Amino acid sequence: MVATMTQNPKPVLRFAPSPTGMLHIGGARTALFNWLYARHTGGTFLLRIEDTDRERSTPEAVAAILNGMEWMGLNWDGEAVYQFARAARHRQVAEQLLAEGKAYRCFATPEELTEMREAQRAAGKPIRYDGRWRDRDPSQAPAGALSVVRLKARTDGETIVHDLVLGDVRFANDQLDDMVLLRSDGTPTYMLAVVVDDADMGVTHVIRGADHLNNAARQLQIIEAMGWPVPVYGHLPLINGPDGQKLSKRHGALAVEAYRDMGYLPETMRNYLLRLGWSHGDEEIIPTAKAIEWFDFSAVGKSPARMDYKKLDNLNGHYIRETDNAALVAEVTAFAARQTPPRILSEKARERLLAAMSSLKERAKTLVQLDQGAEFLYTDGVRDLDAGAAKILTPDARAVMARVLPALDATDWSGPALEAAARAFAESNGLKLGDVAQPLRAAVTGKTTSPPLFEMLALLGREESLIRLRAYGS
Repeated sequence: MVATMTQNPKPVLRFAPSPTGMLHIGGARTALFNWLYARHTGGTFLLRIEDTDRERSTPEAVAAILNGMEWMGLNWDGEAVYQFARAARHRQVAEQLLAEGKAYRCFATPEELTEMREAQRAAGKPIRYDGRWRDRDPSQAPAGALSVVRLKARTDGETIVHDLVLGDVRFANDQLDDMVLLRSDGTPTYMLAVVVDDADMGVTHVIRGADHLNNAARQLQIIEAMGWPVPVYGHLPLINGPDGQKLSKRHGALAVEAYRDMGYLPETMRNYLLRLGWSHGDEEIIPTAKAIEWFDFSAVGKSPARMDYKKLDNLNGHYIRETDNAALVAEVTAFAARQTPPRILSEKARERLLAAMSSLKERAKTLVQLDQGAEFLYTDGVRDLDAGAAKILTPDARAVMARVLPALDATDWSGPALEAAARAFAESNGLKLGDVAQPLRAAVTGKTTSPPLFEMLALLGREESLIRLRAYGS
């Protein structure tokens, strides 16, 4: 059997995660590639939750998938489909295959199957079902025996998957055993459900991780048996960690929500994941609109991509700088509210944050850094000093600060006037500007770094600034 490409002017793609855990980076990239191609072609992008594994599927995982997709900005068309709710339809197809002689009942007991596998293993043979009930009459089964329904797969020739990414991949049919379609309790297997759902949903392109490549050969046998159109397949190479090994927990964050909580923007994640295995010349900065315009599966690489967290940070810094200030205030406000315990920014805090954002975002690569850099703006009153600020505020530094405060207070409290007063004080006392500015910064922010100091003093205002400065300037 040969998998032929479906010609359809309006492709239908789907992302079909299993809710047995969070939405991980590999799944997010798969969703992104499907979404981009659908938007590029004017096609349809569907979401299907494959929740047939009832023991491991959880509402929390479903919510995490939906939230992750929404945060990434990967909007799907129509309502999400839940696979378990379609179990009756899956059974209907299995019963049809039975009636047409394309499937059969297997009454082999678990003990018999275990014995079969052990014998194959001892003989050095591949472990696969040996077809012992393929041509037997069900009347030969013991009374009351349980059975599964198996597909009567082809045993000669080969199945060829014409893959958009990997090219032609060939499978000898005698290596594909008669897979189970219905379990002994009547529940459909994943392999059957996927094929039925794709056919019923009109899916024209099945784009997924390379770990599903073997499934394609098996699923094509069901498609052939039912006489359904063959979708276009594309299997994406996996994502490795920076060390070239399979991405795992030891490499850091895996779930999309973890990257969100680490302070990355959705625009960054779309751009970064796009470049994990796809390229457009030497372009590194690819906004979403351009990605939609350019995306095609012909540019997907065949080799695994590697995570590069430094590159991710730099890319995020770019998008932070490019993002509108008001939008960034909303991002930081939402970020703070997600913390444990939640931090709710007051209207005054948000106003200060907006006023300072042009300076703040120049030095931040993540929302975490942006939030930390803006902390001194959120509340009024004397600042707690971090270790660096405490080290700066020596008795001598405090004495300098106490002496400069009258000169500052005598200005109109604008940024340029405050800087001019500090600079004049430093020159008249044989000091460098930094000798004056660093203690001021430590006292007003509690840290050793900040956006331009005199701009921040002007932003905080005379009264609030002097409260902070006088607490340490004595």
